[in-house]
Amino acid sequence: MKVIMFEDDTVKEVKDGYARNYLLPQKLAVLATEQAIKRMEKKKIEKASQIAENEAKAKEQAAVISALTVTLKADAGEKDKLFGAIGSKEIAEALKGQHGIEVDKRKIVLTQPIKLLGESKVQIKLFPKVSAQLTVVVNRK
Repeated sequence: MKVIMFEDDTVKEVKDGYARNYLLPQKLAVLATEQAIKRMEKKKIEKASQIAENEAKAKEQAAVISALTVTLKADAGEKDKLFGAIGSKEIAEALKGQHGIEVDKRKIVLTQPIKLLGESKVQIKLFPKVSAQLTVVVNRK
């Protein structure tokens, strides 16, 4: 019996009993009729176009973010070492406050928090293969 698996939108050949007794009652699959296959193909096309649209938006946002600089102020001691550190939360808040761009703090990639005064480059992952380099300048209060 041919069924369409909801999990990954694929058509699979399974045993009749497995489909009737498990997949169909649990709503994990539907019978692979011509109409259902057409719906699945249409759904795949819509999903692919949505992904392409989101990626294009992410690329536009990456270009904008890469051209920006965010300035933060922090207390520092000798040799320009900060008392504490600047983390992704502070960078996200500064980006929103200074430029009006809202980015989830989990998308900001810091190998380690910023602990020195000066300029740093911070990577922001906007989409699986799209990222931006934000310039972060930390000045003394």
